Amino acid sequence: MPERNAPLVARHRFLAGLAAGTVAALAPAAAPAAMDNVNIINTGANDSFALQSLIENRKYFAGLGITATTQNVSDGVKLVAAIVNGSSDIAILTGFSQIFPAIENGARVKILAGAMLPVSFNMYVGNPSVKTLKDLEGKSIGTGALGALLHVSTAAVLRKNGVDLNKVTFVNIGSSSDVFKAVAAKKVDAGAAQPEFTKLIGQFGIRILAEFPKEIPEFTNQGAFAPISAIEGKRDLLVRTLAGYGKAFRFVDSPDSKQDYLKAYHDGVGPDTAAIATDQWDWVQQYKAYNVPIVLSPERIAYMQQLNVALGVQKAVLPFDRVADMSLARDAAKLAARGPV
Repeated sequence: MPERNAPLVARHRFLAGLAAGTVAALAPAAAPAAMDNVNIINTGANDSFALQSLIENRKYFAGLGITATTQNVSDGVKLVAAIVNGSSDIAILTGFSQIFPAIENGARVKILAGAMLPVSFNMYVGNPSVKTLKDLEGKSIGTGALGALLHVSTAAVLRKNGVDLNKVTFVNIGSSSDVFKAVAAKKVDAGAAQPEFTKLIGQFGIRILAEFPKEIPEFTNQGAFAPISAIEGKRDLLVRTLAGYGKAFRFVDSPDSKQDYLKAYHDGVGPDTAAIATDQWDWVQQYKAYNVPIVLSPERIAYMQQLNVALGVQKAVLPFDRVADMSLARDAAKLAARGPV
């Protein structure tokens, strides 16, 4: 008897399994986890595009449950305006000297973190009569807007080398990439741009007059800042955003990152960029340029304010707590340290 009923039992089990499988197949799939979107505004420099592409390629944001809408601009005035009016949640890969006078004038904005610490500029000169920085007196120098990174860092290097700023003509060109093009075209006598352009100097008859990281090591190149409304209303989102960048900082500073960085540079900037991308990566390795701890020290922020005051960009040094909130960076650093990069 048991032998005679065995096929029937097996058939019932098969049909039951088939029915269960059919129900499972017809059941709606579980919805993917919701992703929070952050609106980022950054500079239009090549190293910004490269780092953004690396973050996307390595899925740092996706791993933190966020997506990003990133706008890149060459005009620092537009960048600051987007943060001050709250249309962007955070700026990360940009100079922040101009934030201090904005806060002084009532803007509800705070600095949250540091990104690239050394100033990633060389002073390029196309005028053969200019042999030293002092020779730039009476000459034209390409920079960005008054108070923006290019202007302030260039002025800091000139001041340190005894150049009378009243005898220099600053020309607002735009981004550092635009400044290099202007120097190459001999539209200005000199100007600051990224070290990645070193490979091109022979082609355009340009020389390097100074390396900013060696001239002004206390100067902070890039920082992150956000409107207070975003800090109060989107704190967790901003922490995760900074953590995504923090993972990228840690990875790019490591010697194992070269091929990924070259690919990201290609993806973000364009083809035929391997030579300048390699130069940029070598420079990052030389200085361990990206700020793995994410937090900015009070000393670095004080220096930037003191320089602003000396240049007449702001009236007085403001209290640290009025201009900065590093609590988000501290939380982001802990989050960024979790798991592999």
